[in-house]
Amino acid sequence: MREYLPILIVGAVIGVFAVVFLVAFLVQKDKKKSMGWERNMRDGEIVRRLLRYAKPYRGWFILVFFIMLVSIAYDVLSPLLVGRVEELIKDRFELPKLFSYVAVYAGILVVSLISTYAQAMLLQKVGQKILSQMRMDIFTHIESLSHDQLSKIPVGKLVTRVSNDPNSISYMFTNILVTMAKNALVIFGVLGAMLMLNYALTLMVLCFVPFVVLFTVIFRKFSRKVHRRVNDATTAINTYLSENLSGIKITQSFNREDRKMADFEGRSSELKKAKNARMLVFGIFRPMVYMLYISTVLCLFYFGAKGHIQDQHWFGQTITSGVIVSFYMYLNKFFNPIQNLAEQFDMLQRSFAAAEKIFSVLDIVPEIVDEPGAVELDEIKGEIEFRDVWFQYKPDEWVLKGVSFHVLPGQTVAFVGATGSGKTTILSLICRNYDIQKGQILIDGRDIKSIRIASLRRHFGQMLQDVFLFSGDIRSNLLLRMEGVSDEEVMAACKYVNADSFINRLEKGLDEPVRERGNNFSAGQRQLLSFARTILHKPSVIILDEATANIDTETELLIQDSLERIKTIGTMLIVAHRLSTVQHADNIIVLSHGKIVEQGTHQELLSLKGRYYKLYTLQFTKQELLKQ
Repeated sequence: MREYLPILIVGAVIGVFAVVFLVAFLVQKDKKKSMGWERNMRDGEIVRRLLRYAKPYRGWFILVFFIMLVSIAYDVLSPLLVGRVEELIKDRFELPKLFSYVAVYAGILVVSLISTYAQAMLLQKVGQKILSQMRMDIFTHIESLSHDQLSKIPVGKLVTRVSNDPNSISYMFTNILVTMAKNALVIFGVLGAMLMLNYALTLMVLCFVPFVVLFTVIFRKFSRKVHRRVNDATTAINTYLSENLSGIKITQSFNREDRKMADFEGRSSELKKAKNARMLVFGIFRPMVYMLYISTVLCLFYFGAKGHIQDQHWFGQTITSGVIVSFYMYLNKFFNPIQNLAEQFDMLQRSFAAAEKIFSVLDIVPEIVDEPGAVELDEIKGEIEFRDVWFQYKPDEWVLKGVSFHVLPGQTVAFVGATGSGKTTILSLICRNYDIQKGQILIDGRDIKSIRIASLRRHFGQMLQDVFLFSGDIRSNLLLRMEGVSDEEVMAACKYVNADSFINRLEKGLDEPVRERGNNFSAGQRQLLSFARTILHKPSVIILDEATANIDTETELLIQDSLERIKTIGTMLIVAHRLSTVQHADNIIVLSHGKIVEQGTHQELLSLKGRYYKLYTLQFTKQELLKQ
């Protein structure tokens, strides 16, 4: 009994660790709901959806699989050759035979290296194609979401979904899945070779496999939880950075840098804790597998050496020094893939967590979609009609209440009223950025819901108070990738709206760089560029929402002149607080609390001496006071 004491000690240590991990697993499993660690999607569902991206390249993956079978020949055959060399040296040494073994060993190694290289190159090409397709799908889907849906999702979260998360999934296709498959094949190949070499020692090795399986299952549970925690913390930091870097000027103006830094440190600390937890889980598991490997080697040396020295037979099989050497190498190749599987599984959980985040965005059903049978309109005249339109952003908080009006083709109609009266909402509804709850909106006598959204918006040109310019140059911001437009046509549009007055003074003209959000141009210059951009796209209906707000008097005169020219293009809808901008409109609609209270021309409304008259008198008095 004493001679088996070392084996019993090894078994006891492994058993204690197994019990401790099993208890920890059961305790954490009971707490999973309260801790919020579980993913909402099952692994099978994630795999099924990811395979859709891999399906077009299934031929490439099949080729990689056969290349992989060739590459694992080295792992399966090399220990046998080394064992033969050991027996050759011990028993009857023959130099030609040694050279033949070395030549075979070198040949297998070269073929394995070439196969591994070819496999890696093929997978990288496929992975990049899958990565590009996934990013395109996410970006396209985000573009299809309504204004209301986009306003509810932080920009930083969307950036993470498009940029960071697909990288993890690409790595899964290019490395993780194939490596896991290769490791699995190596394990089975090595196991088969060991059975053929000496099934008695192989049975001894298999006694440790249940513990490997147990530790792997426990690790899988903890790994999934910590990966989700890391992803959530990463998204929180990206969202915080996106918002606060955009508003850093406000932070500096109010001297709140220290406060913002404290907030950022708090989020960074959460990410640090999450990553430390992930390292802890992985740092415990891998040494446990290594402990099983060392224990197996100890048992191999103990029983193998005991059997070889005492010339004992196990189940009728002889244990030679060559068998022991081969088994020692096989054990390394058996447990090393298991350790790699653990690492790959760690990365696989990271990929699954990223995939769940991506699919959570892709599963958002767009609120504004084309109705069945929606038509394409090649042109519109610009006739607009609201029929008893009711609209609310939030339940039971009506922004528009039974609004009805009629705009004839080519007319200029202005909407005025206090903040929150529904002016900007009307313009958004015409473009179908939101859908109404009651009533009907008609374009040229056709319900806008019966028109394809892309077709409808193509005929509108929107010029807003907050003009958004993209990084690039002036030309790219005016054309927005529109093709077939010459520089002469671009400059003609700029001249039409008086934008050429400052473009010609720039050193590079249309090639002048535009920094982020166009912050190297004044508000008035950005507005003139917005006018030129709209003219180039030849809209049938022009929408101006506070286009003359927050600009200097000189630029306002240029814009007023531009507006007079633009009026000849088609129907124009204007929202403005400055009533001087709308005095020449064909019809002025006065809104209050979501209802139309007055409408008519400038002179007609002044003669009524109602709400419009009060607004005009108030502004006129204010201007006179400012002049004094």
